[in-house]
Amino acid sequence: MTAHTPLAGLRIVEVSSFIASPLCGLTLSQLGAEVIRIDPIGGAADYNRWPITGDGESIYWTGLNRGKRSVAVDMRNPEGQRLVQQLVAAPGTGGGILVTNAGGRDWLSHDTLSALRSDVITLEILGGRDGSPGVDYTVNAGLGFPSITGPADHAGVVNHVLPAWDVACGLYAALAVASAARHRDATGEGTRISLPLEDVALATAGTLGYLTEVQINGTGRQGTGNSVYGTYGTDFTTSDGARFMIVALTPRHFRDLVAVTGTTAAVEALATALDADFAREADRFTHRDVLTALFTRWFREHTAAEVAEALSRTSVLAERYRTFDELVKSGELESNPMFTPLEQPRIGTYLASGHPASFDGHHATVAPASAVGDDTGSVLRDLLGSSDSDVAKLLDSGIVGGEVTVAEVN
Repeated sequence: MTAHTPLAGLRIVEVSSFIASPLCGLTLSQLGAEVIRIDPIGGAADYNRWPITGDGESIYWTGLNRGKRSVAVDMRNPEGQRLVQQLVAAPGTGGGILVTNAGGRDWLSHDTLSALRSDVITLEILGGRDGSPGVDYTVNAGLGFPSITGPADHAGVVNHVLPAWDVACGLYAALAVASAARHRDATGEGTRISLPLEDVALATAGTLGYLTEVQINGTGRQGTGNSVYGTYGTDFTTSDGARFMIVALTPRHFRDLVAVTGTTAAVEALATALDADFAREADRFTHRDVLTALFTRWFREHTAAEVAEALSRTSVLAERYRTFDELVKSGELESNPMFTPLEQPRIGTYLASGHPASFDGHHATVAPASAVGDDTGSVLRDLLGSSDSDVAKLLDSGIVGGEVTVAEVN
C-alpha cells in the first residue's frame, strides 16, 4: 500500500449496472481496492449504453468500469449463483465485500452471504426506500428540482442533464463501504448497508435547505432561471455573442463588478432610491433584475476577450460558458495532472481522469476496463483455487463465460 492507494488490500465484488453502483466500485478501485465486477454472460443492460464509438463500443461503460476485473456468470443458474456467493465470501482479510444495485435476490442477500462468511459487508443500492424501482430522473421528478430548473418564465418542468443523484449516491456508497471496512478491522463485525437513491436526494435537498424552508417558512422557493438564489449571480452576453457566468458572493466581489462595469454612480443612486445596502447578499438578490440591467450594457459593448481580460484583474467569480468540444480542444486536460493517457481496448487512447483528490501530490489512476468476462478464468483460479480443467468445465457448461484463452484452460 502507498499513500495514494489507501484502500489497497480491500477486495470488492460488484454486481451492478448503470451509474451509482459502478461509480462506487470505480471510486474504490481508484483508491487502491481490487474490484471484481460480475455481469451476466454477454453483459448487463448497460454494456452497450451510449455514448458509443463508431463501432458501437460503449464509451460510457468503459469509463465507469476502468480498473475492474470482469467475470461473466449465468446468474439465473443456481450453480452460477453459488459461484457468485463463493466469490463474495472467498477468504482474505480484505475480502467479503459486496456492492450491488441488483436488490431483491435472496441468494445475494446479506443473511445468505453472512451464513457463508460472518464478517461479510454488503451494500445494496435501492431506488425507493421501500425497495421500489427508481432511477435518477424518476427520483428527481418526485423531489421538486425540475419545477425550479430552467428559464424563469418557463411554465413547465426541466430535467437536469447531470445525473446528480446517481453521482452522489455512488460517492456515498464508496464512503459507506470504506467506513464499514474500518469498523470490521476494529471489531471483526460485518455490516448490512442499505442506500436508497431516493434518500440520497432527500438528504441533499434537506441539507441545502430546500426542504427545511418549506417546513419553517411555509413555502418553498421559486425558480430563478440562471440567477443564483440568495445572492448576486447571473449570465451576460458579450458583443461577439459569448456568454459569461458572473457571481458576486461577497461585498468585495460586488464592488469589483461595479467598478469594472463603470456603474459606480448608477449603483450608488440605485441603493439610495431603493434604501438598499448592496453589501448585503439579500439586497443584491432582491434587486438583481435592476442591477443586471445596469451591468448588461458593459458586457454588450465588449468582446469576450476584453471581458475575460478585465475580469481577470478583479476578484469577481467569472467563467465563460463553453461546450465539451471547446473544453477538450483547449488543451486544459493535457496540463491537468489528474488526466493521464489511457489505452482502452475497443475504444482507443484518450486522456482519462484519475481520482480528483491528490494524495501527497499523486492522483490515483486505474487500468483500462476489461471486456465482460475477460478475467473469468484468472479470478476463479485466484479466489477459489479453481484448476484449469474446472474453469474449462464451467465454460463448456455455460455457467460462466468470457474471453478465456485455450492456454488458460489446457
